[in-house]
Amino acid sequence: QVALLDIDICGPSIPKMMGLEGEQVHQSGSGWSPVYVEENLGVMSVGFLLSSPDDAVIWRGPKKNGLIKQFLRDVDWGEVDYLIVDTPPGTSDEHLSIVQYLSAAHIDGAVIITTPQEVSLQDVRKEINFCHKVKLPIIGVVENMSGFICPKCKNESQIFPPTTGGAEKMCQNLNVSLLGKVPLDPQIGRSCDKGQSFLSEAPESPATSSYRNIIQRIEEYCDQHHFQEEKII
Repeated sequence: QVALLDIDICGPSIPKMMGLEGEQVHQSGSGWSPVYVEENLGVMSVGFLLSSPDDAVIWRGPKKNGLIKQFLRDVDWGEVDYLIVDTPPGTSDEHLSIVQYLSAAHIDGAVIITTPQEVSLQDVRKEINFCHKVKLPIIGVVENMSGFICPKCKNESQIFPPTTGGAEKMCQNLNVSLLGKVPLDPQIGRSCDKGQSFLSEAPESPATSSYRNIIQRIEEYCDQHHFQEEKII
């Protein structure tokens, strides 16, 4: 059972990517009901509360924080194995709020996404530094758009050259795990635009294989984290 919480308040893209645009949130006696993609995947996003996908959310910090607290407190997620929280880029209100509100729940950790070029890595180093400062464990880093594998000749081209060594070099320098590299695949963008599962649409793609390996490594990390917590208790 997986819960996906979108706290990118000003740019909620999860409803579009999950094929849930136009869905509404329903309230019951037990709180807000998540919108389900499948029986085992529930989603909550501010996108479900807007009258149009093009509506701008022009909110200051306190109002953002209040909604995040409401999503955590008032949504009837039921029993879930994983709560995945999608955050916007940066180290601002949303990140501080989610770490603060879930501190007692012992967050397993953060998965940090980057692309290979230095202009992206600069921001990601700040994210890693933020995690260290708020004592949030880092599960690892994923390098997205990591080369383009031609579907015909199978040769790899570097569309975004890793001028400073990419995520691999950064992870070595900062002693952080590299969970994997996802190659650039135009089908990923098409699947997101259509709200379809890329893994189902392109099961033979090298990117699908990379996604599955990354998911497996995250699951192994979480299992180990819970095992260590049980030993401490």
